[in-house]
Amino acid sequence: MTLEIVTVACLDDNYAYIVKGPDGVCLIDAPEAEPIIDALEERRWHLGAILLTHHHGDHVQGVEELREKYSCKVMGPKAEETKMPRLDMALTEGMNGGNGSAYTVPMEVPGHTLGHMAYYFPNAGVVFTADSLMAFGCGRVFEGTMEMMWNSLQKFMALPPETLVYSGHEYTAANGRFAETIEPNNPDLIARVEAVAAKRAKGEPTVPSTIAEELATNPFLRGDSPEVQKSVNAVGKDAGTVFARVRQAKDTF
Repeated sequence: MTLEIVTVACLDDNYAYIVKGPDGVCLIDAPEAEPIIDALEERRWHLGAILLTHHHGDHVQGVEELREKYSCKVMGPKAEETKMPRLDMALTEGMNGGNGSAYTVPMEVPGHTLGHMAYYFPNAGVVFTADSLMAFGCGRVFEGTMEMMWNSLQKFMALPPETLVYSGHEYTAANGRFAETIEPNNPDLIARVEAVAAKRAKGEPTVPSTIAEELATNPFLRGDSPEVQKSVNAVGKDAGTVFARVRQAKDTF
């Protein structure tokens, strides 16, 4: 059985993801309950579990209403357990579970927050990255360090290039505008910006992307590019240093 993934727009620009596989139905993040309930009821699906990525309110504030309605289990990173809604299971890296296409690998990817977690479904070729790796970008480094975030991004860079990346926000167009200032002569980037604009004009989500797309166009992953290095005054620097300077540039963009 392949995964069925439903993208649910929430709040102003958040995404939640309903995932139906051989083990039942789970939800990645709960920004608000109403649109998620609507999507579940429309399909007559019963929510069995919620997987939370990090403690920020725009990813967890729908949890209690969903828990009350569906009696679902709530799981999330142990490192943020005291900051989150009550967890039925506190997860660490290595606590893999599920069957077939729903086999799930929790990935500890700190940086945006100290305990941020992503969920990789290797048999289905998808990863849910929330505010760590994002389309054309990455999350702001709020609680961790630049080194933490760079190490986390390298975990994603090592995934198979065809892996689908489901990130947590519709930030792609804005991230693309920044990317063009860092690597304006990248033809893959230019083409992707145009494709994103066309999708947004139709009101369509710009996620998922792929790891291959991000490696080719996401300036936060392209520390080896001479143009990126030059744009952030880091010619000849290691990729982690280039990343940090790109992130600093984005923070003031």
